[in-house]
Amino acid sequence: MADLLVAATHELPEQLLRDVRILCDRAFGDDFSDDDWDHCLGGLHAVVLGEGVVLAHGAVVGRRFRVEQRPLDVGYVEAVAVDPGHRGQGLGSQVMTALETIVSTSHELGALGTSDLGRPLYLSHGWVEWRGRLLGDTSHGPVHLPDEQGAVLVRGGTVALAAVDLEADLTADHRAGDIF
Repeated sequence: MADLLVAATHELPEQLLRDVRILCDRAFGDDFSDDDWDHCLGGLHAVVLGEGVVLAHGAVVGRRFRVEQRPLDVGYVEAVAVDPGHRGQGLGSQVMTALETIVSTSHELGALGTSDLGRPLYLSHGWVEWRGRLLGDTSHGPVHLPDEQGAVLVRGGTVALAAVDLEADLTADHRAGDIF
């Protein structure tokens, strides 16, 4: 039987955080960097444990995005990972349901960057593709990120998705590593 733990980064024991990092490294391989790890810290985590072993994980961290010039508080989903030996058992869906509850109650909008592997899970949960241009804030102003097109998905939070223009420019706050 798997148990779900939802807690802030500072509430998680150090060993559990180390185990989550090991899971992410195993699930993503060389595609998971130290910056990626840093991106998932400081928010709320959903961790699925089976007999004390981390089987799945995801986090929501607060970010500031702009749709055109309208600032939005975004719950950004990070580091959704399922142990390769436990995929196909609904653990990713369990994590996403917990993260979506956080987004819907605490953030105006939810967003995430997806891989081809994760895309079907997110779409099955009602996430939709951002169709407008994607930009990232830099010290020199917003920069267009065409390589990210099609990989950013969103869902409504405290603001209904119908109230957001999915064709508009979406600008993400600056951070080290991948912006989305």
